[in-house]
Amino acid sequence: MRIEIYNSSLKKKWDGFVSIARNTHFMFYRDYVEYHNTRFSDHSLLIYDDRSRLSALLPANLDGDVLYSHQGLTFGGLILDIHTCAEEVLQIFSELKQFLIQRRIRKLIYKCLPYIYFSQPSDEDRYALFMNNALLLRREISSTIFIQDRGPYTKGRKWAINKALKAGINITESEDWDEFWKILTESLQTRHQVLPVHSLAEMKQLVNFFPENIKLFVAKKHEKILAGTVVYENRHWLHTQYMASTPEGKSVGALDLVIDKLLGEYYPDKRVLDFGISNEKEGRFLNTGLIAQKESFGARAVVHDFYEWILT
Repeated sequence: MRIEIYNSSLKKKWDGFVSIARNTHFMFYRDYVEYHNTRFSDHSLLIYDDRSRLSALLPANLDGDVLYSHQGLTFGGLILDIHTCAEEVLQIFSELKQFLIQRRIRKLIYKCLPYIYFSQPSDEDRYALFMNNALLLRREISSTIFIQDRGPYTKGRKWAINKALKAGINITESEDWDEFWKILTESLQTRHQVLPVHSLAEMKQLVNFFPENIKLFVAKKHEKILAGTVVYENRHWLHTQYMASTPEGKSVGALDLVIDKLLGEYYPDKRVLDFGISNEKEGRFLNTGLIAQKESFGARAVVHDFYEWILT
């Protein structure tokens, strides 16, 4: 096997592999990985088998003597095509260990891709981590709806949706990123004293790169935005990257109606809607109020796992 560190001349090869992988996401394309390249020292890897066929990718960044499966991405791990089998993945981990040790890299922090984003089963990496004595370092809980077989709303959620309908709230796809970002920023600062992970300029850049994958849906009344969500759309899956509401929007259930319309009208043929995590302190604290809100739509748990692999 041969392992190659990514450079810009390999962009076409990298993106071509991402497009056919069985455990993939548009966030693995180089234009997404690199939108914040000033924050991270990219050390992504391409892995070739003994026939010089590209068999796996690892989006990654280096910080000192620790390699991370990329800290700038929600999830990651090995990206595989349909031909790469379990025995090959074990060999990849063996080769990867020697490759990293030779470069004086002490450990790998490995972020698994949740199974809901697989188009074919792809848990070979978890088995390889077990076989190499990697330790579960962190586990976060995300809330997910299987759209074709979703559970019922709670009575409170139904009531909020009906309230929004009676108030004349209109749901539409929007390009008013500036106004929504004001609402989002104010909401995050008021409730959590934090800013959005993406700046407005970064989000606009990503929308420009991925107009078919990143969309904004808002709730309006008299042309005023009361609530909205940024949706990441990828093959059969949806993820609500950001959700926010004004005080007025909360009072009339505007965001509830946005989610209901995504499930029932905009994306009824998708497989999954993932609301994202409800954790703090590296998974050790569960925000029970936040997860209850997601579960009230019928969402249930999927875990995001992080492993620590000591190489020396």
